[in-house]
Amino acid sequence: MKAVIQRVTKASVSVDGEVISSIGNGLCVLIGIKRDDSKEDIKYIVRKILNTKIFDNNDKKWGASVMDKQYEILCISQFTLYHNLKGNRLDYHRAMPAQESEPFYNNFLAELGKNYKPELIKDGKFGAMMEVNIQNSGPVTLEIESPVKSDPHIKLYESNEA
Repeated sequence: MKAVIQRVTKASVSVDGEVISSIGNGLCVLIGIKRDDSKEDIKYIVRKILNTKIFDNNDKKWGASVMDKQYEILCISQFTLYHNLKGNRLDYHRAMPAQESEPFYNNFLAELGKNYKPELIKDGKFGAMMEVNIQNSGPVTLEIESPVKSDPHIKLYESNEA
């Protein structure tokens, strides 16, 4: 599972010219799901989204998370994050098929809501052609990917300490 996290002052998603979700200060998160992702991947990505110190906190630069600031999160599913280039053509065989990824994405949103305030979490429309407007703050953009499960040396769970 992969998340492209952008710190924003505002962001919105439109479908067919109509805004369906918008946030103020917070995070805009593009979510990619690959074929073999599991509940452990969801938990890892959720923990990183909620706890990564990406905001300033009083006089401490990079000292606060989205939860510390009580900011909003706008999530958007984006299967293109798991692409391969074959010459100049895009191939998506690593991405989870839509019929499996939609319930998986909904489970991700539920887990995010279980660990944060559901009313501060917004999302786009799964499978729709969306227009995403992002006013990136900084600009700050992070890419986080859940660890590859086949490597026993990678810890899936870290402490929540700084």
